[in-house]
Formats: sequence, structure tokens, C-alpha cells
Amino acid sequence: MTRIVEIGMLKRVVPMWILLVIVAALSLGASGPAPGQTPPPSPEFKRPADALFADDFSSGELKGWRSDSLSSAWSIRDGMLRAELPNEKQAHSFLFAGDTTWTDYAVDLDVCGMRGADKGFGVRVLHQHGLGIDLRGGTYGDVMLYVNRFRVGSGKAKNENGSWNHMRAEMRGGRCRLLVNDHVVYDEATRFKPPAHGGIALAAYAGGLAECTVYYDNVVVTPLAAASKP
Repeated sequence: MTRIVEIGMLKRVVPMWILLVIVAALSLGASGPAPGQTPPPSPEFKRPADALFADDFSSGELKGWRSDSLSSAWSIRDGMLRAELPNEKQAHSFLFAGDTTWTDYAVDLDVCGMRGADKGFGVRVLHQHGLGIDLRGGTYGDVMLYVNRFRVGSGKAKNENGSWNHMRAEMRGGRCRLLVNDHVVYDEATRFKPPAHGGIALAAYAGGLAECTVYYDNVVVTPLAAASKP
């Protein structure tokens, strides 16, 4: 995989975290487990019969995933996907999966942040662009949605480091319905439209805290019925 494209913004280089836009410019105020601590066991995996893509990382291999230039950030530990970045501000890395022809679909996953504030994923990812979903812990307790560098939505979503959170994003046409721990936190058509089709990406981002250790598990993509036309 070639190195992620970067763009200029506010007279500085901005990483692809903003292109996918799982971003929190100077994410401060996160706290959590001590360094090196492992998360609790992840939730039970249930693979839907109609899944377009599913991985609980029990194979010990990253089959079907494509990494960026910092592939060393990603590993499988105890049947869970782990991402850990150097303690550098704005450090970032991504794992990609899926088919560029996917249009209307849902992504379900479980995520547990251990260090840092930011964790999340991208949907409709095409040529390093997509709709980015950033679940921010610490004093934030929210979720931010971005298309390119533009914020297109947000919502409150309580989450703490050291605990698992279930996220589900449903994409139909230009509308996104987002649930965190079974609570709807966003359900609108985005002001700036993401690509009409594309795969998914998981993100690791150190932000302004210069910290990132995050675990993912039970990633599932399922098809949705197309959005109805008025």
C-alpha cells in the first residue's frame, strides 16, 4: 500500500486521519489504564449469515486487510486486533478492507481504547477519502463525523478507556445512522457527501496527546436495502 496522501491545512501537514476524518485536532483530557495493561475479554462474536465481510481475528492473521506504510502498528493479541503508535503528536496508521463497489451497508465493530482519546473507523473509503467516525473518550465523551476536513455531524457518546464499546454505522445514500452502545447518536444526511461507494478503514491516531493504544474486534459489514427515493 502506498503512503497515505496528506493535504495542507492551516499552514501545516494534516494526516489522512482528517481525510477519513477520524480527527480530534488536539485531543486532550483522556485518561485510562496503566501502560501495558490489556483490555477485558471482548464481546462474543456472532457472524451474520449475509455478511459481506467479517473478522474476529481468531485466525491470528490479517487476511483481507491492507495496511498503510506503518504496518508495524498493527498486531493480533489474544484474538483481538491491537494498534499502538509511537508517542508522537499526530502519529497515525490505518487498516483497509472491503470492496470499492460497496454502497449501502452497515459496519458493526467493538472497540476498546487503552491510551489516548481517539478511536474509530471510516466508511465509504475510496482513494483515501471517506466518512470518518471518531469516538472520543476522556473528558470529551462524544463522537465526531467528518468528510475530508469538514465536520458534518457530532453527538454525545459516553465511553471510557479500558471498556469495550459497540459501534454501528448504517450508510444509505447520503445518510448516516450511527449508534454507540445501541444508542442512536446521529441520524442525518451529511452536509458534505462522502463517496457514493467504498470500503472500510480502522484507524489509530495519537492526536495532541501523543498517545494511542486501541483494540478492535468483531468487525462485520452487512448489506442494507438501498435508500428509497422521494
